Amino acid sequence: MLHKTYSLHKIHTSTSFGFDAGHYSRFKFGDGLVSAQFGTDLADGFIRDVLSKGRIQQQIVVISSPYAFIPTATFAMKDHFVYRLNHWLAENDLPIVQETKVHRTITYKEDYGELDAAQRMSLIGNDSFHIDAEFLKGKTLLFLDDIKITGSHERMISKMIKQYNLHNDIYMLYFAELANTAIHPNIENYLNYHDVKSIFDLDSIISSGHFRVNTRIVKYILNYDHDSFCVFLQNKPQAFISELYNMALGNSYHTMDSYALNLNYIKDHLFNNNKLLQYGN
Repeated sequence: MLHKTYSLHKIHTSTSFGFDAGHYSRFKFGDGLVSAQFGTDLADGFIRDVLSKGRIQQQIVVISSPYAFIPTATFAMKDHFVYRLNHWLAENDLPIVQETKVHRTITYKEDYGELDAAQRMSLIGNDSFHIDAEFLKGKTLLFLDDIKITGSHERMISKMIKQYNLHNDIYMLYFAELANTAIHPNIENYLNYHDVKSIFDLDSIISSGHFRVNTRIVKYILNYDHDSFCVFLQNKPQAFISELYNMALGNSYHTMDSYALNLNYIKDHLFNNNKLLQYGN
């Protein structure tokens, strides 16, 4: 069955997006406050443009973008999308949202945002997505993602839908969509790194009290220059360092050579009772 697509913001120029590029960058690196706002805004738009017109009658299942162990940035946005949507559903005497997960099998170190359409499809095409099809029978599915650039993720979801023979009513929902194909897909990297030029720009996000860990920030930290990485960790709470290590293991990053130096440094600190090296030592 053909799915429908909904995006809150459509990008037509490389200088104006309909949302703050700095906020988007912070969202991609775990700013929970921005995630909450984006999720709420997307829900409000979807309610206004779709639900209020009476197009959905079935039980709704919300599904965040695929992940293995560490959630993507979309997962934090998803939570607040569901909260806002549930308010509307309850007020209209409709069943509240159910959730499920798309499991993915492969992780990679490449920065997806800097690739063109063909490179993206080549990279993600080796992945496979899995979902509980039995749970979804007779329900309307909302697949959430933060941004649609070339549609490669959407094609992989469509492939999964065909593989599992899903005949549900299906929506692909995005906070933003690149509507102008003349703009190079690496505009995504401009947005991703707008407010994060170095590892030290992460400090305010992590210490804000609203930090939400995701794959992007874990990969970024583990792949960073080792000397700067060591300085960055000096003032970080033990709980953050432990979470970083546990998330890395959960996504099998300990099997990737490019992360080995930084990850072993964390392991040595956590389990061999070694203090983090002070700057200059």
